[in-house]
Amino acid sequence: MSSRLVGVGVGPGDPELVTVKGVNALREADVVVVPVMDTMERGRAEATVLHYVPEEKVVRVVFALNERSDRGRREAAWDAAGGRVAELLRAHDAVAFATIGDPNVYSTFTYLAQTIAELVPGTVVETVPGITAMQDLAARSGAVLTEGTEPLTLVPVTAGAAVLKDALAGPGTVVAYKFGRQAHEVAEALRETGRLADAVWGSALGLPEESVRPAAELDDTPLPYLSTLIAPARREGGRGGKL
Repeated sequence: MSSRLVGVGVGPGDPELVTVKGVNALREADVVVVPVMDTMERGRAEATVLHYVPEEKVVRVVFALNERSDRGRREAAWDAAGGRVAELLRAHDAVAFATIGDPNVYSTFTYLAQTIAELVPGTVVETVPGITAMQDLAARSGAVLTEGTEPLTLVPVTAGAAVLKDALAGPGTVVAYKFGRQAHEVAEALRETGRLADAVWGSALGLPEESVRPAAELDDTPLPYLSTLIAPARREGGRGGKL
Protein backbone atom coordinates (compact mmCIF):
# COMPACT_ATOMS: atom_id res chain seq x y z
CA MET A 1 0.00 0.00 0.00
CA SER A 2 1.11 3.55 -0.71
CA SER A 3 1.81 5.87 2.18
CA ARG A 4 -0.36 8.96 2.63
CA LEU A 5 0.78 12.52 3.18
CA VAL A 6 -2.06 14.70 4.47
CA GLY A 7 -1.76 18.49 4.64
CA VAL A 8 -4.01 19.64 7.46
CA GLY A 9 -5.04 23.27 7.83
CA VAL A 10 -5.16 24.08 11.55
CA GLY A 11 -6.46 27.64 11.28
CA PRO A 12 -4.85 30.93 12.25
CA GLY A 13 -4.04 30.08 15.88
CA ASP A 14 -7.22 29.55 17.88
CA PRO A 15 -7.34 25.77 18.58
CA GLU A 16 -11.14 25.91 18.56
CA LEU A 17 -11.03 26.79 14.87
CA VAL A 18 -9.62 23.44 13.74
CA THR A 19 -12.32 21.51 11.87
CA VAL A 20 -13.58 18.14 13.07
CA LYS A 21 -12.13 16.58 9.92
CA GLY A 22 -8.79 18.24 10.65
CA VAL A 23 -8.71 16.89 14.21
CA ASN A 24 -9.55 13.40 12.95
CA ALA A 25 -6.76 13.56 10.35
CA LEU A 26 -4.23 14.61 12.99
CA ARG A 27 -5.28 11.83 15.36
CA GLU A 28 -5.39 9.14 12.66
CA ALA A 29 -1.90 9.91 11.36
CA ASP A 30 1.06 7.92 12.67
CA VAL A 31 3.10 11.10 13.05
CA VAL A 32 2.33 14.79 12.69
CA VAL A 33 4.99 16.99 11.11
CA VAL A 34 5.08 20.65 12.10
CA PRO A 35 7.22 23.26 10.30
CA VAL A 36 9.66 25.30 12.37
CA MET A 37 12.30 27.92 11.64
CA ASP A 38 16.00 27.45 12.24
CA THR A 39 15.57 28.34 15.91
CA MET A 40 13.52 25.17 16.43
CA GLU A 41 11.12 27.15 18.60
CA ARG A 42 7.55 25.97 18.93
CA GLY A 43 5.51 27.54 16.15
CA ARG A 44 1.84 28.40 15.91
CA ALA A 45 0.96 25.20 14.04
CA GLU A 46 2.60 23.02 16.68
CA ALA A 47 0.95 24.90 19.55
CA THR A 48 -2.42 24.26 17.92
CA VAL A 49 -1.72 20.59 17.17
CA LEU A 50 -0.75 19.87 20.79
CA HIS A 51 -4.33 20.55 21.84
CA TYR A 52 -5.33 17.37 19.99
CA VAL A 53 -2.39 14.93 19.84
CA PRO A 54 0.32 13.94 22.34
CA GLU A 55 3.71 15.61 22.08
CA GLU A 56 5.53 12.34 21.34
CA LYS A 57 3.58 12.06 18.09
CA VAL A 58 4.80 15.44 16.80
CA VAL A 59 7.95 15.79 14.68
CA ARG A 60 9.52 19.19 14.06
CA VAL A 61 11.07 19.77 10.64
CA VAL A 62 13.06 22.90 9.75
CA PHE A 63 11.76 24.73 6.66
CA ALA A 64 13.66 28.06 6.82
CA LEU A 65 10.27 29.76 6.81
CA ASN A 66 11.68 33.28 6.99
CA GLU A 67 14.31 32.89 4.27
CA ARG A 68 13.49 35.06 1.25
CA SER A 69 16.78 36.56 0.10
CA ASP A 70 18.96 33.46 -0.37
CA ARG A 71 17.19 31.15 -2.80
CA GLY A 72 19.95 28.55 -2.66
CA ARG A 73 19.69 28.30 1.11
CA ARG A 74 15.90 28.17 0.92
CA GLU A 75 15.95 25.39 -1.69
CA ALA A 76 18.48 23.43 0.36
CA ALA A 77 16.22 23.73 3.40
CA TRP A 78 13.23 22.49 1.39
CA ASP A 79 15.26 19.54 0.10
CA ALA A 80 16.41 18.64 3.61
CA ALA A 81 12.87 18.94 4.96
CA GLY A 82 11.52 16.82 2.11
CA GLY A 83 14.17 14.20 2.81
CA ARG A 84 13.17 14.02 6.47
CA VAL A 85 9.46 13.68 5.63
CA ALA A 86 10.32 11.05 3.00
CA GLU A 87 12.01 9.01 5.75
CA LEU A 88 8.87 9.23 7.84
CA LEU A 89 6.69 8.14 4.91
CA ARG A 90 8.86 5.09 4.30
CA ALA A 91 8.43 4.10 7.95
CA HIS A 92 4.75 4.94 8.44
CA ASP A 93 1.47 4.50 6.59
CA ALA A 94 0.14 8.01 7.24
CA VAL A 95 1.97 11.27 7.90
CA ALA A 96 0.11 14.51 8.57
CA PHE A 97 1.62 17.92 7.97
CA ALA A 98 0.04 20.70 10.02
CA THR A 99 -0.01 24.17 8.52
CA ILE A 100 -1.55 27.36 9.82
CA GLY A 101 -4.49 28.56 7.77
CA ASP A 102 -5.23 26.37 4.78
CA PRO A 103 -2.74 24.00 3.05
CA ASN A 104 -3.68 25.36 -0.38
CA VAL A 105 -3.31 29.06 0.46
CA TYR A 106 0.30 30.33 0.61
CA SER A 107 1.38 27.20 2.46
CA THR A 108 4.74 25.45 2.79
CA PHE A 109 2.84 22.23 2.21
CA THR A 110 2.70 22.96 -1.53
CA TYR A 111 6.50 22.78 -1.82
CA LEU A 112 6.71 19.73 0.41
CA ALA A 113 4.17 17.83 -1.68
CA GLN A 114 6.12 18.59 -4.86
CA THR A 115 9.34 17.32 -3.26
CA ILE A 116 7.71 14.15 -1.94
CA ALA A 117 6.30 13.33 -5.38
CA GLU A 118 9.90 13.05 -6.58
CA LEU A 119 11.40 11.35 -3.52
CA VAL A 120 8.63 8.85 -2.75
CA PRO A 121 6.71 8.15 -5.99
CA GLY A 122 3.27 6.75 -5.42
CA THR A 123 2.64 8.63 -2.20
CA VAL A 124 -1.02 9.61 -1.93
CA VAL A 125 -1.26 13.34 -1.19
CA GLU A 126 -4.41 14.76 0.36
CA THR A 127 -5.39 18.04 1.98
CA VAL A 128 -7.87 18.99 4.68
CA PRO A 129 -8.98 22.62 4.36
CA GLY A 130 -8.53 25.02 7.24
CA ILE A 131 -10.03 28.32 8.32
CA THR A 132 -7.96 31.24 7.03
CA ALA A 133 -6.79 34.37 8.81
CA MET A 134 -9.02 36.55 6.64
CA GLN A 135 -12.10 34.59 7.71
CA ASP A 136 -11.12 34.80 11.36
CA LEU A 137 -10.31 38.52 11.18
CA ALA A 138 -13.63 39.20 9.44
CA ALA A 139 -15.46 37.41 12.25
CA ARG A 140 -13.55 39.16 15.02
CA SER A 141 -13.78 42.64 13.50
CA GLY A 142 -17.23 42.54 11.92
CA ALA A 143 -15.81 43.27 8.46
CA VAL A 144 -17.84 41.69 5.64
CA LEU A 145 -15.57 40.10 3.05
CA THR A 146 -17.94 40.05 0.06
CA GLU A 147 -21.49 40.94 -0.92
CA GLY A 148 -23.41 40.26 -4.11
CA THR A 149 -21.16 40.46 -7.16
CA GLU A 150 -18.11 41.93 -5.39
CA PRO A 151 -14.73 40.35 -6.16
CA LEU A 152 -12.28 39.41 -3.41
CA THR A 153 -8.55 39.96 -3.95
CA LEU A 154 -5.90 38.35 -1.72
CA VAL A 155 -2.43 39.91 -1.87
CA PRO A 156 0.78 38.90 -0.06
CA VAL A 157 2.53 42.20 0.65
CA THR A 158 5.85 40.35 0.39
CA ALA A 159 5.23 40.82 -3.36
CA GLY A 160 5.61 44.56 -2.84
CA ALA A 161 3.43 47.47 -1.76
CA ALA A 162 2.83 48.39 -5.43
CA VAL A 163 0.91 45.13 -5.92
CA LEU A 164 -1.31 46.04 -2.99
CA LYS A 165 -1.90 49.55 -4.31
CA ASP A 166 -3.00 48.17 -7.69
CA ALA A 167 -5.47 45.87 -5.94
CA LEU A 168 -6.82 48.69 -3.78
CA ALA A 169 -7.43 50.80 -6.88
CA GLY A 170 -9.80 48.15 -8.20
CA PRO A 171 -13.27 47.07 -7.08
CA GLY A 172 -14.18 44.76 -4.26
CA THR A 173 -12.59 43.82 -0.98
CA VAL A 174 -8.82 43.52 -0.69
CA VAL A 175 -7.11 41.29 1.86
CA ALA A 176 -3.38 41.68 2.53
CA TYR A 177 -1.28 38.97 4.16
CA LYS A 178 2.20 39.19 5.68
CA PHE A 179 2.30 42.98 5.74
CA GLY A 180 3.72 43.55 9.22
CA ARG A 181 7.17 44.66 8.09
CA GLN A 182 5.68 47.11 5.59
CA ALA A 183 2.95 48.60 7.76
CA HIS A 184 3.88 52.18 6.84
CA GLU A 185 3.74 51.46 3.09
CA VAL A 186 0.40 49.69 3.53
CA ALA A 187 -1.06 52.67 5.40
CA GLU A 188 0.12 55.00 2.61
CA ALA A 189 -1.43 52.78 -0.07
CA LEU A 190 -4.75 52.76 1.82
CA ARG A 191 -4.65 56.54 2.23
CA GLU A 192 -3.78 57.23 -1.41
CA THR A 193 -6.59 55.01 -2.69
CA GLY A 194 -9.19 56.30 -0.24
CA ARG A 195 -9.55 52.91 1.46
CA LEU A 196 -8.21 53.75 4.92
CA ALA A 197 -11.38 54.60 6.84
CA ASP A 198 -13.07 51.17 6.76
CA ALA A 199 -9.95 48.99 6.75
CA VAL A 200 -8.97 46.83 9.73
CA TRP A 201 -5.91 44.79 10.61
CA GLY A 202 -5.24 41.98 13.06
CA SER A 203 -2.48 39.71 14.34
CA ALA A 204 -2.14 36.73 16.70
CA LEU A 205 -5.84 36.01 16.20
CA GLY A 206 -7.28 33.81 18.93
CA LEU A 207 -4.12 34.02 21.04
CA PRO A 208 -3.51 35.94 24.30
CA GLU A 209 -1.57 38.63 22.44
CA GLU A 210 -4.32 39.14 19.85
CA SER A 211 -4.66 42.59 18.34
CA VAL A 212 -7.54 43.75 16.12
CA ARG A 213 -7.38 47.45 15.27
CA PRO A 214 -8.56 50.04 12.72
CA ALA A 215 -6.06 50.50 9.91
CA ALA A 216 -6.22 54.25 10.55
CA GLU A 217 -4.03 53.60 13.59
CA LEU A 218 -1.18 52.17 11.51
CA ASP A 219 2.08 54.10 11.82
CA ASP A 220 5.79 53.40 11.41
CA THR A 221 5.80 50.78 14.18
CA PRO A 222 6.67 47.32 12.82
CA LEU A 223 3.95 44.73 13.30
CA PRO A 224 4.11 40.93 13.55
CA TYR A 225 5.03 39.38 10.21
CA LEU A 226 1.78 37.41 9.99
CA SER A 227 -0.48 40.44 10.30
CA THR A 228 -3.62 40.47 8.13
CA LEU A 229 -5.47 43.43 6.65
CA ILE A 230 -9.02 43.71 5.30
CA ALA A 231 -10.03 46.72 3.19
CA PRO A 232 -13.78 46.20 2.55
CA ALA A 233 -15.32 47.10 -0.79
CA ARG A 234 -16.87 50.52 -1.19
CA ARG A 235 -20.57 49.87 -0.64
CA GLU A 236 -23.25 52.24 -1.86
CA GLY A 237 -26.92 51.86 -2.63
CA GLY A 238 -28.01 50.31 0.66
CA ARG A 239 -28.75 46.68 1.43
CA GLY A 240 -28.22 44.41 -1.55
CA GLY A 241 -26.81 47.25 -3.65
CA LYS A 242 -24.25 44.92 -5.26
CA LEU A 243 -26.67 42.17 -6.25
